[in-house]
Amino acid sequence: MIYAIIPAGGAGTRLWPLSRRNHPKFLSDLTGAGRTLIQQTVDRLSKVSRSTMIVTGVAHADAVKAQLTEISNENVLAEPSPRDSMPAIALAAAVIRERHGDVVIGSFAADHVISDQQAFHEAVLEAQRAAERDYLVTIGITPDHPATGFGYIHQGETLEGMEHAAAVIEFVEKPDLGTAREYVTTGNYRWNAGMFVAKTSVLLGALEKFEPELYAGVLEIARAYDTPQRSEIMDRVWPTLKKISIDHAIAEPVAAAGGVAVVPVEMGWSDVGDFASLRDVVEPGTKVAPGGKEQPVFTVDSPGALVYTYSKPIAVVGLEDVVVVETADAILLTSRDAAQNVKEIVDKITDLGLDQLR
Repeated sequence: MIYAIIPAGGAGTRLWPLSRRNHPKFLSDLTGAGRTLIQQTVDRLSKVSRSTMIVTGVAHADAVKAQLTEISNENVLAEPSPRDSMPAIALAAAVIRERHGDVVIGSFAADHVISDQQAFHEAVLEAQRAAERDYLVTIGITPDHPATGFGYIHQGETLEGMEHAAAVIEFVEKPDLGTAREYVTTGNYRWNAGMFVAKTSVLLGALEKFEPELYAGVLEIARAYDTPQRSEIMDRVWPTLKKISIDHAIAEPVAAAGGVAVVPVEMGWSDVGDFASLRDVVEPGTKVAPGGKEQPVFTVDSPGALVYTYSKPIAVVGLEDVVVVETADAILLTSRDAAQNVKEIVDKITDLGLDQLR
């Protein structure tokens, strides 16, 4: 059993207008499961974790607490401003170490979907076994197509005595299509889903080695976190922490030194990063936008249409793989092929100063 960490940040701009700055996708039930994405993540981790800690922005802390009543308030860490994944994960790891000592932790995104729960649980337990051997462990997704929107993990030989965990040769950035095809053909590359499992001593030790200033700041906050000085030290130190991802801060340099392992798995994973991937995890048809009520939807000669209603009937005629989203204050019409470009709408809204629509 691990101590789970869930970094809950980001605005999910490619899912606008369903995902907003003040109500990001992890707080919504976009798949029609009856539970929001962060609730589904907590449910999934409950089978393999001793406890779960959430790290989220101050703007979302109250909403997170309201949705996750099973999580104690002391296990919801509110970061004053976004500093990327490494400061968030490191702070949670340092607080857990202060409370529980050198234990195995695991970090998992708040807004992903996994359909094969058993495969996920088995992968986490395998990752825990490798972590107990002092590896920094990532869970790599076996690719089913040459995606260009994910980073990849170059997998080496299986570790001695392990069933699936293998050495990581390197992490590679998002490739072009030709390179992605080569990766998939070799069978030696996995999608990087940003899942990491390690002892607190291993993760924080790597941070101390490669990012000593960040480590010192995180440690200062963690040591004060359960004291009356929490707010003062958090407000003073947090803005000074370096903005950096866990991949760049420790995963890449530790991999170069031979200290990273990967557990490859097929588990029906999706980062639900845009409307194309959202449509892959839900049946095409009618869904209800957050806060709305289902309305009649009529489709004619429109295979693959995904429609989110809010307050009005919607009719779609002759449009294949179309996405229509109606919310209280906006309407989006796009296609599966153009789903990655929705972020550009949010950029235009920002440029025009229409903050109420972000």
